[in-house]
Order: sequence, then C-alpha cells, then structure tokens
Amino acid sequence: MIVTELAEFCHATTTAPDAFNAARKALLDLIGVAAAGASTPAGSASRNAARELWGEGPAGLWFSKRRLPTAGAAFVNATYAAALDLDDGHRGAAGHPGAAIIPAVLSVGETVACNADQLLTAIALGYEVAIRVAASRNIGGLRTTDSGLWCGYGVAAAAAWLQGLPASLIAHAMAIAGQTSTSQSATGWTRFGHTVKEGIPWATANALKAVALAAHGHRGPLDILDEPAQYDHLKLTGQLGRDWTVGQVYFKRYSCCRWAHAAIDAALEIKRTHSLASENIEAITLETFERALTLPNECEPETNEAAQYSIPFCIALALVHGPVSLLPLDDRHLVDGQVLALSRKVRLTAAEDYSRSFPESTPSRVTLTTSVGQYTQEVITPLGEPANPLLLADLEAKFDHLSHLSPARPGQMQTIKQAIAALDASADLRELFAALEFAL
Repeated sequence: MIVTELAEFCHATTTAPDAFNAARKALLDLIGVAAAGASTPAGSASRNAARELWGEGPAGLWFSKRRLPTAGAAFVNATYAAALDLDDGHRGAAGHPGAAIIPAVLSVGETVACNADQLLTAIALGYEVAIRVAASRNIGGLRTTDSGLWCGYGVAAAAAWLQGLPASLIAHAMAIAGQTSTSQSATGWTRFGHTVKEGIPWATANALKAVALAAHGHRGPLDILDEPAQYDHLKLTGQLGRDWTVGQVYFKRYSCCRWAHAAIDAALEIKRTHSLASENIEAITLETFERALTLPNECEPETNEAAQYSIPFCIALALVHGPVSLLPLDDRHLVDGQVLALSRKVRLTAAEDYSRSFPESTPSRVTLTTSVGQYTQEVITPLGEPANPLLLADLEAKFDHLSHLSPARPGQMQTIKQAIAALDASADLRELFAALEFAL
C-alpha cells in the first residue's frame, strides 16, 4: 500500500542534511510572510478566537506570548502564513505546502523538545510527502487544486515522525488526514473573496488531530492512495529521498495567485523596457493558460482575498504603483481609481500554445496597447521558480521588507532571521522559539 510505503520511508529516515539549506530558505520565507499576515483580518480573527476554539496548551502562537494546543497554534500560524498568498508553492503540486508544513512542524517540535536536525528533517519529510501526493494526481482533470485537499498528508507524516511514532501509526495518521481533508466545496464557482481560501489552516489542524487519533488507536483507509486512476504510483514513491522536493519549491514576490505572476512580470518588463507611463496604456491583452481563466478575475474586487485572485487587478496595480505594491497587496488600493480604470482595460484569453502547459508551467503573453505603440512580452517562467530563482539575498530582502510591515519592535524580526540562519545540526532551537515569542 502506498501510504504504508511512504510511512516506512519517513520512519526509516533519521536525517536529511541534503535538504537542510532548502528547508532553512523555506522557513525564512514563511516566517516573514506570516509576520505580515498576522495583521490581516484573517490573522486577527484566528488569533482572537483561539482561546475559545482551542483553550490553553504548550505550543507557541507566533509573535505572541500566548500558548495553545499544537493543533490550535498550527491553525493560527498557518492562517498567518496563507493570508496574503505570499507563501511558497510547488509547480507539480499546483499548490502551497509550506503554509501547512512549517507551522505544524514548529508547533510539534516545540512540544517534543526536538533538535535542529530533527526539525529540518521533519520539514523536508513533510514537503516530500505532501508534494508527492499532490503531484501524483491528474491535476488537469480536478475540479480544484486547493492545497487543503492534500497538504494534510505531509503534516501528518512530519508530525508523527517528530513524535517518534512507528511506521504503522504514521501510515494511519496520513490516511485519516487524507480521508478527512477539507471539502473546499465552493471552490470553482464562488465569486466572493473569503478568508477560508484554500483551507490550509483547517487541513493543518485536522492532520495534527489525525496523528493524535492514530496514536490512540484510530484507523484510516490505508489504501487511500492505491487507486491508479486517481494517483500515479511512480510519482508517489519513485526516487524517494533522492532529490528532496523542498528544494524544488517556488517563492513569491507578489501577494496574489501564482497564476498571475508571469503576466505581472511581462507587463512590468514592457513598461520598463519602453519607459511607458501607466496613464498612456489604452488596452491590455493577456494570453494565458486556460485554467487561469477559472479564477474570479474581478476587475473591481471588493476584498483583499478577491484581489489576490484577480489577474486584471494585479496587473493594473503593478503597472500603476510598481511591484512593491504587491508585497503585500494593500486594501487601500481596492478603491484606487487609477488602478480600477486600468484593470477594466484588461482582456483575458486562453492561448492555444499554452493548452498543455499547466501545472508544469504558468506562462503568459501580455500585449500593451498605448498611445505611442503596441508592445508584447512573453514570460514562461516567472521569477521565483527553481529555473528562475529568487536567491537567498532576495529572500532576505523580502523578509526585511515584510518585517517593517509587521507589528514587531525594531530588532525582533532580525533576531528571528539570525536564529533561522544559525540552524545547523548543533543549534539550540530554544533561541528560535524564544525569538518567535513577542507581543503583538
């Protein structure tokens, strides 16, 4: 059974040093994103409801003195991480592993007193399992690619491994998490911007509950991944541990759906190359892959979440105010007349030559028609992909920029960054956990 094979791989893994650099990058990026996400309405709601929902416990709520049960802390911290759509993703999985895996691993790691080697190994294992499950599906035939449907497998695997559970219980935890994952039932037709989004916090907390249930005798459907019509077995188990998937993730510089990033890069390149003024743009034609047209794509989104899933709005915002206006997307721009006027000039079409691109790539071809001419730019691989990477210095600059937007006092976020940079096999994790603990 596939779940059992994945669980046995996790249990047999004692360390994953080849993945540590990638895991540290993912951790740095995710914490910076979460610091900015903590001040969003979704972040505030999760934090303010935490005591009522979860009670008190041993795991730290990031950027706070409060402590919650592990599932509760992971839920709130995952909300922070996913709120702005700035979290990492994986092209083959068509979704976001880090916003689930890292909050879960840190919440559990703090309570079991693990060392840095174990923490980084757990992160690598969580990414490995979650991404393999997601990428093994026929994504083109799925109703939705929402991450809440699959990230729980990785959370369960990482958390159960950290707790030292045997392979049999890791397998049951994964199976329970998969069977009880979020439904995401409105995805595909709802046009309302909402803070449930991809269901990542729910899947994260649910998977941690699945680990506890498995440890106490609950049993899941161990053949859950064995249906060949649903899952490609080679993608699930081939080359396990040979090339860690945590090193294959992309990182974002725009707080919006990844499907918009190539279009934004292309539009900005045209503007830069030809020294265009946004007020001289008369029309914007975007040719992209067909799946991108299933986003709500509202020209005048009413909420931040709706704006994150609007390619026209995000292109217009970047053209009017530059790329920094999407790091992160600010609510004040939702009523910006210049941005809304330009957003209404965007026309989206599905390009025939991109019909087989998704999920391996998310290309776009943008044509700007202006008062002085018409210009076209194509971007196949947006910035941040492994083939067009954001370097460590870029990720540090992103972290620093988001740190200035967080409620942290001067120096607090830098202490976190230094603690992450110092994570090696001999590092004392208490320094990282202490750095994450300060009052909002």
